Amino acid sequence: MTEQQDQIYSPETGEPLYRDTRPFDLTYKGHTITVDLPGYYPAGEGESVHVGNDMAVTDQVLRILKERADGLPSPETIRKVRKKLKLSQREAGKLFKVGDNAFDKYERGLIVPSGPTIQLMKVLDRHPELVDDLR
Repeated sequence: MTEQQDQIYSPETGEPLYRDTRPFDLTYKGHTITVDLPGYYPAGEGESVHVGNDMAVTDQVLRILKERADGLPSPETIRKVRKKLKLSQREAGKLFKVGDNAFDKYERGLIVPSGPTIQLMKVLDRHPELVDDLR
């Protein structure tokens, strides 16, 4: 892992940029969450530069906003439901008929479950006793 520098120079202006976090509003379909966004910022106002995993925080928040606005479960919600049902990722994949590794991908945010999978998750979240009927 490489260590981040405290200062870089803007590729656009040549101005020095300093490692910091600043508030950033992320809005999706009328829902807004403010996050502390890491990056390189000028001493005053101006453009920032984000490297490496700096934008990971916005990816995570966007998933939360999509859950609120569109009903698409976030990776955290998917993990919570799976654990509530006392299933391993592999067991959940088999039970939901989506493949052995699907829940690993859902929980890492690599893919979003299909509509029917989301609906079944919602039903089982409300009625976990039904998981035995699916087995």
